[in-house]
Parts: sequence; C-alpha cells; structure tokens
Amino acid sequence: MSDLSAPLACVTGVVLAGGRGLRMNGIDKGLIERDGRTLAERQLERLRAQTGALLISANRNLDRYHTLGVPVVTDRQPGHPGPLAGMLAALRAARTPWIACLPCDTFGTPDDLVPRLLAAATAAAAPAAYAVDVHGSQYTVCLLHTDLADAVDAALHASRRAVHAFLNAQHAVAVDFTDCAFANLNTPEALAC
Repeated sequence: MSDLSAPLACVTGVVLAGGRGLRMNGIDKGLIERDGRTLAERQLERLRAQTGALLISANRNLDRYHTLGVPVVTDRQPGHPGPLAGMLAALRAARTPWIACLPCDTFGTPDDLVPRLLAAATAAAAPAAYAVDVHGSQYTVCLLHTDLADAVDAALHASRRAVHAFLNAQHAVAVDFTDCAFANLNTPEALAC
C-alpha cells in the first residue's frame, strides 16, 4: 500500500505504557524524558501521522498521561497482567475497526509501519499482524482488529497472557520489517545509549 493516508480513518494508534517498569527499577517508562520529551510523547508523534485516532494504555501516573492530550485507558484486570491487558482496554475503547500497538520503549519503527501492517493483514484476510525486524518477531508492535476483543478477554481469563501465543492462535500475519532494527529502551543501559 503506497497511500499512507489510507489507514488513517480505520486505525487507532495505541501507545502501550501500562507496564510496571521492572527492568527500569519500577520507573514508569512512558514518562522517562529523552531530549526534552517523554517516551510516550515520542511514540504518539510516531503514530499520529499513520493513524486516525490515538490512545495511551497506562496504569500509573494517569494525570501526567492525560496532559498529553489523548484518551488514556487502563487495564481492567488487577495486577498488571501484561501487554494483552492493555491491548484489551484499547480494543474496547477504540472507535475504529483496527488498533495499532506500539510499546512506549520500542524505537526505530518506520514511517509506514501502520500502512504495511494493515496492508498485510488485509491481503491475508487476517485479524492481526505483527512486525518482524532484523532481531526477530516484535509481537507487541502489532495491528489487531477490534473483533478480537472477546478473544483477548478469554485468553486473559484463562491466564494465557503471552502476546505471541495469542497472535499465533489468531493466525496473525508476520510482516517483514527486516529493513529496520527496532531498539528496545527497556533498561537503564539501553536508555543511556
């Protein structure tokens, strides 16, 4: 798909910032500043040009996230059960047929991330797609159809929390982004680079 505006009306971009930040000594990663802007702000900007709406999935510091000017959704399950819970909250809140998820700490994604994910899912008539970069599968960099909300809810209620297992069960399309090397800034050492 060469027309970057095509997915704008049908995809909500979701910044996943609801984790506990265990590898960052409990710091809320989405609110870490780098060059004067938070990681969440940077990801919102990344998604803004590729989607028709935006959401943030967060579970702490909600007042701070609300200042970023987009709706904030929280996990409905207790104990921060992982990214699938944030995805479920976004799937339930989205007013578009698709959501595109981007973790707050994953950088190096291309400007056409969402169009490429959407084109692959549409071509395969699949309800989901995820990115594969030079490092391998990046399951949380994904596109999900909102019809999957009940399936995500069922997986979480059955304590099946692994994003990769859920996507595989949905026959998600693996989309080639091996022209990219995503960077995961989820440790103090990675952030310092």
